[in-house]
Amino acid sequence: MRRPTVLHVTAAAAVLVTLSPLVYLGVRTASAGAAQVWDILARTRTLELSVASLGLAVAVAGTCMAVGIPLAWLATRAAVPGGRWWLVALSLPLAIPSYVTAYTWLAAFPGLAGFWPAWAVLTLSCLPYVILPVAAVLSRLDPAYDDVARTLGDRGLRRFRRTTAPLVLPAAGAGGLLVALYTLSDFGAVSLLRYDTFTRVIYTSYRAAFDRTSAAVLSLVLVALAAICIILERRLRSSHQQWRVGGGSARTAQRADLGPWRWPAFGLLAVVVALGVGFPSVMLGRLLLTSAGDGFTATSWVDAAINTTIAAGIGAVIAMLLATPIAVLAARYRDRLARTTESAAFISHALPAVVVGLALVFMGLTLFPQLYQSLVMLGFAYAVLFLSNAIGSVRSATEQVPPALEDVARTLGDKPVQAWWKVTARISLPGILAGALLVLLTAMKELPATLMLRPTGFDTLATEMWQQTSVAAFGQAAPYALGLIVLAAVPAFILARLTTQKEAA
Repeated sequence: MRRPTVLHVTAAAAVLVTLSPLVYLGVRTASAGAAQVWDILARTRTLELSVASLGLAVAVAGTCMAVGIPLAWLATRAAVPGGRWWLVALSLPLAIPSYVTAYTWLAAFPGLAGFWPAWAVLTLSCLPYVILPVAAVLSRLDPAYDDVARTLGDRGLRRFRRTTAPLVLPAAGAGGLLVALYTLSDFGAVSLLRYDTFTRVIYTSYRAAFDRTSAAVLSLVLVALAAICIILERRLRSSHQQWRVGGGSARTAQRADLGPWRWPAFGLLAVVVALGVGFPSVMLGRLLLTSAGDGFTATSWVDAAINTTIAAGIGAVIAMLLATPIAVLAARYRDRLARTTESAAFISHALPAVVVGLALVFMGLTLFPQLYQSLVMLGFAYAVLFLSNAIGSVRSATEQVPPALEDVARTLGDKPVQAWWKVTARISLPGILAGALLVLLTAMKELPATLMLRPTGFDTLATEMWQQTSVAAFGQAAPYALGLIVLAAVPAFILARLTTQKEAA
């Protein structure tokens, strides 16, 4: 079937629109001249920021891999009191933004600052990025590998090293690279804990010194570091394959009996969950009790919750408008042009929020002053940041609809777009809604881009919490932090229901 020209042009236009912030940063950096750019890159401060950012990313990723692999094994393959519920508990930190976790620890210990607190908070927040993929591999792993190693005389750690480790390390490595990417792009936690990385200095350059050229150059350096993580993660993920050469189905692995070690293992799991979920939850509860005496008003909370929903909703709509043609093109065509278009769209995944916010500030001031500090520009920032989430969901849903159904509609006189709308869009609607909800969920928690681009006087739950925390009003910040978690739980619950219904179908 001949490629629909409308689909090709629309997808290409969507990619160009998505990459416009990055292109603008490149043009602005180039206009500064090679001498000025080199002067910024050669500064001692730039080297210090590179070492600080990379050092924190490597430390957090390495710790998550070192701790996450044994935790995943205990949760999926060991006979520990609590069983499979530990995996659910270990994934809960994903629902708590890292800056909320940092806020709770800072409220309890106001003197926390520097590398080690930032390392600890980000490690607790990012552990699920390693635990979940490793647990997925372990849950599918055929126990016959262990049986063969046991017959050859291998025991304990030697058997794990020879049979299980080679199969889980690619998944752990991919998760570790995602942790490194998250750490490089994190703004809220490192800012609250006063540890200078690229994101914090870029934001400071914009807010305090308003040094546009320096901020643009540092932003491109940060993008380059993040892009390296994305490329490495995709290569590891593509090379991670498991093959069985035996006949029949794989057996379900029996949980290993740890004997007297089951209680220390239980204690380890309990400590990690307590630090990552229990402590922030208890602190939020305690601080919430003091919020009334600190001058908190319900009106400001309701306004912030409504604003959060509106801004995230606009972002979800724009993201779906941009993602749909790209996802449909990638799902229906396998040639080089379609793959290139999809890959170009995923570049936005490597753009930290502070970089996107800075680029759109520059574009708004120079090219589109009528859109500067408007909800449309804020929604566009959300769409750029979380476009890859929408593309993945829409593409998966579209791939499950046979193209022959559209062909039948076209034989009845429908044009390609009409055929897609009448057939594919309706069948894949749950997947499309899942993509929109995923963008809505992540946009609600976004902080740096919201701080930079929100209209004057337009406060969300995240920005209200940030403003109160920045002046050490921890009690007043608690309702906004808790509201952010509860509000984000709504699309997360609906998303889980959609996924469950899809799997059941």
